Amino acid sequence: VAELLVFHPVDTVAKRLMSNKAKVSFSTLNSIIFRDHATASAGRKFLSLFPGLGYAAGYKISQRIYKFGGQPWFNDILTRNYKDQFTSTFGERKGKMMMQATAGSLTGIGEVVLLPLDALKIKRQVNPEAFRGRGVLRIFMEEGTTLYRGWGWTMARNAPGSFALFGASAVTKEYVLGVTDYSKATWTQNFIASIAGAVASITIAAPLDTVKTRIQNANFEQKVPGLTVVKDLIRNEGPTAFFKGLTPKILVVGPKL
Repeated sequence: VAELLVFHPVDTVAKRLMSNKAKVSFSTLNSIIFRDHATASAGRKFLSLFPGLGYAAGYKISQRIYKFGGQPWFNDILTRNYKDQFTSTFGERKGKMMMQATAGSLTGIGEVVLLPLDALKIKRQVNPEAFRGRGVLRIFMEEGTTLYRGWGWTMARNAPGSFALFGASAVTKEYVLGVTDYSKATWTQNFIASIAGAVASITIAAPLDTVKTRIQNANFEQKVPGLTVVKDLIRNEGPTAFFKGLTPKILVVGPKL
C-alpha cells in the first residue's frame, strides 16, 4: 500500500514512455508523460499521473503478497526436496543462492494469474478510451479471456526477472555483505541487497516488459501479436526502444523495493 501511494505516478510515467512509439526528446517529453494535462498547472499534472489507482491497488497488493510470500514457500520446497542436487551441482554457497533465484523464478511464472488486473491497470494508465465507460465487473464478464493477452510474454518476462531479483539479492548478501544466514540480515543489508536485486531484475526484464505493455495497452478488440510488436519496434524505433521507461524505474528501485 505504501509503495503504491508513493510510486504509482512513476509507474504511470514508465508505462507511457514504453507505450510511446515516437522518438523521445526533451521537447516532446512533457506531452508524452502528461498527455492532455501537458499545459495544466503543476498540481493538475501530478494528479494526472494517478489513473488506474484502483486496479493498481488490486494488482500490486495481490502481487506483493504473492511474490514475497510465495518465494520463501517455493524455496522451502526446493530446500526440502532438491537441496542435495543443487549442492552437488553448484556447491554449498552457490547452491543456496541458486535455490533462492530458482524459487523467485517459479514465483514469477505463477504471477501470470494476476494478469487481468495488470492489463486493466495499464489500459487505464495509457489507453483509458478502451473502457468506454464500463465498470470492472462488466469488463470481466464481456472480455473474459482477452484480459490474458500477452500471458506468454509476461511469463517470459517474469521468469528471468524474478530469478535476477532474488538471485542478485542473495549474491549481494553472500559475496558483498558477507551475510551467510539471510534471515539475520540487518535492515541496511536488506536495503542494499534489494537495490542490487531490483536493478538487475528491471534491466534484464525491460525488453520483454516493453513488449508486454504494448500488447496490453491496445483496445480490447484489437489483438496484437507479440512478434509484430517486436518487428515494428525494431524497424521504427531501433533496438534501444526496448529499454524505454527504464530510467524512471531504476531511479526509484532503492526506496521502492
